[in-house]
Amino acid sequence: MPTNINIAVAGEALIDLIARSDGTYLPCMGGAPYNLARALARQGMGAVYLNPLSGDRFGRALAHQLEQDGVQLARKEAVLQPTSLAVVNLNDSGHPDYAFYREGVADRQVSANDMSQACNQYPDLQMVCTGALALDPRDADVYLPWLKAQRQAGRFVVVDANLRPSVMPDLDAYRAQVLATLSQADLIKVSDEDLLYLGYRATDALDAARDLLNGTQASALALTLGARGAWLLTPESQCYAREQDALAVVDTVGAGDSFLAGLLSSLLLSSAQQPGGRVQLAGQDLSALLRHALACASLCVQQQGCVPPSWAEARQWSQQHAVVTAPGSSSA
Repeated sequence: MPTNINIAVAGEALIDLIARSDGTYLPCMGGAPYNLARALARQGMGAVYLNPLSGDRFGRALAHQLEQDGVQLARKEAVLQPTSLAVVNLNDSGHPDYAFYREGVADRQVSANDMSQACNQYPDLQMVCTGALALDPRDADVYLPWLKAQRQAGRFVVVDANLRPSVMPDLDAYRAQVLATLSQADLIKVSDEDLLYLGYRATDALDAARDLLNGTQASALALTLGARGAWLLTPESQCYAREQDALAVVDTVGAGDSFLAGLLSSLLLSSAQQPGGRVQLAGQDLSALLRHALACASLCVQQQGCVPPSWAEARQWSQQHAVVTAPGSSSA
């Protein structure tokens, strides 16, 4: 595993209690940022997770799994607060519906200053990521100032909207906070459902995504459409791909996180080969970035829970399985 840390992830780490057909619940480690950190490390990236973890049984398991996958912990000492919980019910197509238990929990015991100081300990850090429950307006004084500081420090900012409106008491405040956070991003990830929750009513999700991208400072936006594939947009170009053959989907838990990890891993590695080595979208082969991201998601959905693939596994999948592209796609 790499020793140089080039990407930091902040946000929730929790236990998904996934409903089973017999009425019992299977505990699985999760939380979108937690999944992303694991998925990045399994792709071979030098990843650090910034939030504290509980000293309870679940927290110890979360910490152990991160360390097993090669993720560094910025906060190695456990805190007394309990681990967050999410109850996950799956519909007939494997799509998850969540209920969260998040008051007074371990991963929220963090400040903007804590995370900025942690980031400053890693001289090779190029990219920071957050999203999902970190966009809760009740934590606005934590993540938004931190992202602003990271952007000012010249780091590439990634925000995964990953909206959870069902657990937000004030939807207007939530939308405003999400949009304020997206305004700090260099790269945005949204789903077609996220766009609806944000108030984009265009009949075409691609048009809505383009409107969102054009209203921010971001240099790229990834739009995921579930089984219908994904788009990668920049202000000048766009690229689409979906798997040609139907997948044997078990569930979609962690699929978006695996997709984003594949995209960011490809971007980091490709940028490192360019003059200056800074993370940038200019001159990138969008189709190659998107294909690797799609392969990571495809492998994840064929297993229960979030089981992110390695770089080699995703590369092998993309070499062995064809994708469908679309008119109007471009590679750069």
